[in-house]
Amino acid sequence: MPTQTAIPCTMMRGGTSRGPYFLASDLPEDRATQERVILAAMGSGNALQINGIGGGSSLTSKVAIVSQSQHPDADVDFLFAQVSVEESIVDTSPSCGNILSGVGPFAIEKGLVPADVEETLVRVRNINTNSFIEAVVKTPNGIVEYDGEASIDGVEGTAAPILLNFLNVAGSKTGQLLPTGNLRDRIDGIEVSCIDAAVPMVLIPASSLGKRGDESKEELDGDTELLRRLEAIRQEASWKMGLGDATGKVIPKLALLSKPRHGGTITSRYFVPHSCHGAHAVTGAICVASSVALPGSITDELVARPEGTKQAIRIEHPSGKIDLALEVNYTTTGPQIQRAGLIRTARKLFQGDLYVSSRIWSYSRSQAS
Repeated sequence: MPTQTAIPCTMMRGGTSRGPYFLASDLPEDRATQERVILAAMGSGNALQINGIGGGSSLTSKVAIVSQSQHPDADVDFLFAQVSVEESIVDTSPSCGNILSGVGPFAIEKGLVPADVEETLVRVRNINTNSFIEAVVKTPNGIVEYDGEASIDGVEGTAAPILLNFLNVAGSKTGQLLPTGNLRDRIDGIEVSCIDAAVPMVLIPASSLGKRGDESKEELDGDTELLRRLEAIRQEASWKMGLGDATGKVIPKLALLSKPRHGGTITSRYFVPHSCHGAHAVTGAICVASSVALPGSITDELVARPEGTKQAIRIEHPSGKIDLALEVNYTTTGPQIQRAGLIRTARKLFQGDLYVSSRIWSYSRSQAS
């Protein structure tokens, strides 16, 4: 009897993240076994993830699970898993717009969506947040194109652009754009804005915690008192946002915001949540951009607020910038974020079989045929 179970897998870079992409049909159906398989595959429980394919970082310990969708407004379903590096935790409460970047190409190459001649629209339902995203993938001659001239900060070189349009970003987990009912809340003695747009976040003026806001990731990660203070704020905010105890969970996320330095709209240092992101999460960027569009939020003192229903917002982050296009409908009941779009890139790194111990999961594809 084989001592290792082979699982088809495609490793991809999606945006500024990296991880394995699986067809749901190639993984265990029950959640408990699926989590054990994922933890073993990534090598969690070790800082280097030496016994798996994780990269020893939250940005490289992510998983995409994709399947054909039964929803009339979607082609594929996408479940994202943030896998802890050193602990045995698989968190499916958040989403990840960077890993999402690879879902369209993966779905096309796996035959879940037929390719068009020039570019292919892949309608994605994100299971984590029950939200919908349109991914437009370059497919000249019906083949996914990875090479191109688009660049994103945080990734060297260029690649084919993938347009992501997030269609219903407000209330991704809480059902409300402002889950506390307020544009500002006072937590641990400072004013913050708690906003749920693509991901629930606590947005904090960097100066209120004694920071400039343009510090490097290394400088922020080395400030243990700052990290302690941020976690205390996050825990209290989680209860106020209706998310309950945040212990062992990656949401709500946090960001330290400050004025732009290089011609952008705002500067952000995004936390994931216990360390600073080396660049910026896509969903976090949507939430930060949404705060800019909300008069009365803590960004009032930091930005020259764009006007009109279509707003171009540039967020400066540790590796450069990320550009977003928001469509905002200003109504008598307040602003409504209709759509958030941005360009990402992805690259297929390798595909084949990933192996886990048969003691964790004993399965062969021949059993299902």
